[in-house]
Amino acid sequence: MNKVDFDPDGLVQAIKQTSGPAPVHLWNPPFCGDIDMRIASDGSWHYQNSPIRRAAMVKLFSSILRLDDDGHYYLVTPVEKVRIQVDDYPFVAQLLEVEGKGKDQKLWFITNTEERILADKDHPIEAGIDPASDVPHPRLLCRGNLYALIARNVFYQLAELLEQGPLNGPSVPGVWSAGCFFALGSDK
Repeated sequence: MNKVDFDPDGLVQAIKQTSGPAPVHLWNPPFCGDIDMRIASDGSWHYQNSPIRRAAMVKLFSSILRLDDDGHYYLVTPVEKVRIQVDDYPFVAQLLEVEGKGKDQKLWFITNTEERILADKDHPIEAGIDPASDVPHPRLLCRGNLYALIARNVFYQLAELLEQGPLNGPSVPGVWSAGCFFALGSDK
């Protein structure tokens, strides 16, 4: 893999004009190489093995993040595309806000990049098991095909909200949000 010189300030200037996530799915710039940037499994961002401590910088970088069909993560602008490393999922859902109850309940997740995402048909909660540790590894679809790991404390909050599945659906425990039922367990 070719390492490229990376100018974080130039990249920041290129994306400052956007508010929220950029339309990276519309851009097809040339691949410029790999940069020494990594998102750790706890959601922290690192550049050249040093944590990026400026939250604004992390937000800017996260707004141009894309996962391509080749299984690699890229920072993408209209003129360049650089590959970065992601240890697990690029985001972590660290907080949960609950509005209402039952089928009318809305579950809002706040990520480590301060995105506020409503669990709904376009942003499903998916229960999973980490094959390496055999422990729950739930996630939330944030945008495109980018996921947030649901932090353990948030998963415990979800566990307190568990209900049995709808009568015409699976008879498994889960949670409601925005009129959708998300199974989080099994009936076995």
